[in-house]
Amino acid sequence: MRVEGDVVGAIGRGLLVLLGAGRGDTSENATRLAAKIARLRIFPDAAGRFDRSLLDVGGDALVVSQFTLLADTRKGNRPSFTAAAKPEVAEPLIESFCDALRELGLHVETGVFGARMEVELVNDGPVTIVVDG
Repeated sequence: MRVEGDVVGAIGRGLLVLLGAGRGDTSENATRLAAKIARLRIFPDAAGRFDRSLLDVGGDALVVSQFTLLADTRKGNRPSFTAAAKPEVAEPLIESFCDALRELGLHVETGVFGARMEVELVNDGPVTIVVDG
């Protein structure tokens, strides 16, 4: 991941987590969501079945704050972001999420909150999942 041409975060095998903080989210929500993400059995075992978690495979997490995930597009053609938490609330929630992953023993890299980031992804497999806290 780059900000203004500089690499600010990179991982090996693991998960790219696009994380949106919504109005009403709490640090407890962030901690619970981190535990869920870390334990999701979405990596293949020796038989090719989804049976291993990020913790099981010793994977990394690249966490990118992404308020646009909370876009409401039901009316008109311009998305509304009123469901997203204000930046002064969202940034500590994103940090709580990352801290919770680290407390579980995972290596976590992050972007720069509020920056325009260029994210590169090698999607190794068919897994893209929306997890709603």
